[in-house]
Amino acid sequence: MQHVRPKTNEWFTYFPEDYRWSAAIGGMLGLAVVGASDMGEIDRTARKLKNKLGDDEAWFFTWQKLGDELKHKSEDCENKGHTISASIFYLRASCYYQWGERFRTVKDDHALNVYRKSVECFHKHAQLSVSPKIEIVEVPYEGKFLPGYFVHAENTKNSKNPTMIFFDGLDITKELQYARGVPELIKRGFSCLVMDGPGTGEAIRFRGMFLRPDYEVAGSACVDYLETREDVDENRIGIMAVSLGGYYAPRCASMEPRLKACIAWGAIWDYQKTWQKRIEAKFNESMSVPGHHICWILGVDNMNQVLEKLSDYKLEGVVQNMRCPFLITHGSADEQVPLEDAKSLLNASGSQDKTLRVFTPEEGGAQHCQRDYASLAYSEMFDWLTDKL
Repeated sequence: MQHVRPKTNEWFTYFPEDYRWSAAIGGMLGLAVVGASDMGEIDRTARKLKNKLGDDEAWFFTWQKLGDELKHKSEDCENKGHTISASIFYLRASCYYQWGERFRTVKDDHALNVYRKSVECFHKHAQLSVSPKIEIVEVPYEGKFLPGYFVHAENTKNSKNPTMIFFDGLDITKELQYARGVPELIKRGFSCLVMDGPGTGEAIRFRGMFLRPDYEVAGSACVDYLETREDVDENRIGIMAVSLGGYYAPRCASMEPRLKACIAWGAIWDYQKTWQKRIEAKFNESMSVPGHHICWILGVDNMNQVLEKLSDYKLEGVVQNMRCPFLITHGSADEQVPLEDAKSLLNASGSQDKTLRVFTPEEGGAQHCQRDYASLAYSEMFDWLTDKL
């Protein structure tokens, strides 16, 4: 297992010798603003891993144990009628299960069982949550269904509300995405359809849906679904996605004219080139997942097949077709994707209303997808949406 010493110590790294584990801890801490993590729980658990760097098995079982602990708290609270406490414990249990499971590939029965528990915990959170109102949905997709959550808008008297489709990235899931600011978005009068697309979450683990380059098929399926709902303003549907979603969202918005706004939360330009560099470095690069994760989500056996599959994951010649308002957010010190990729994406976009927001170390948010200052990213992205939709 290859691990990487960070290129800089200018910001918080819980495990200075290990970029991937530190990135995960940073991601967890960023969820605290919506109640999906707790600093004390994270620190108490991560301390047990200090002398086990590189041992992804230890990582998996340690976070599973915390998930089990909180699941038991949830059940105890629920049995006593304390549903608000139960709801938030279920949310945190779901997220910790998934943070632990994400490095365990290829997925064995134990990993899948933990993931299944994580989804069940989130469903319990949704059922017990008074605010926000979370609806478990299935979106028709090529004769099958994509799993998602429809989170209802708040602070609005409108019968039909603007709605954002929110796709994940390479290794994020709809449950973790929800915790990346969706409660903040809906306070602004937006509804949000939070989805596991092909290659992520339940879609790949339980439904055999591998990653695909023509992500607009999934995006258009979501628009079709939203147009059937009486509480959605079909003329104000937008799309956003995080990390590798910086490919998904612009691709969808360029190919689907019904989408009226797009946010790339972290830019992607040429994903084959990104992985070519990682493979040539024998994965001694700053990466959020183990190298073999890419084989699993693409449904291939080796890195030669990976590069062949990724030949179509490029936005050159695609984003020139975009016409809706477009926001790209990127960290100036993003170690996973260079800032130049964000600039290339901006310059190529056919949108007449396009913005690249670069976050710096001085203000915070300079790391990959603003994991080091997530709440700043939420406020700027969602205020931009308020202006555009």
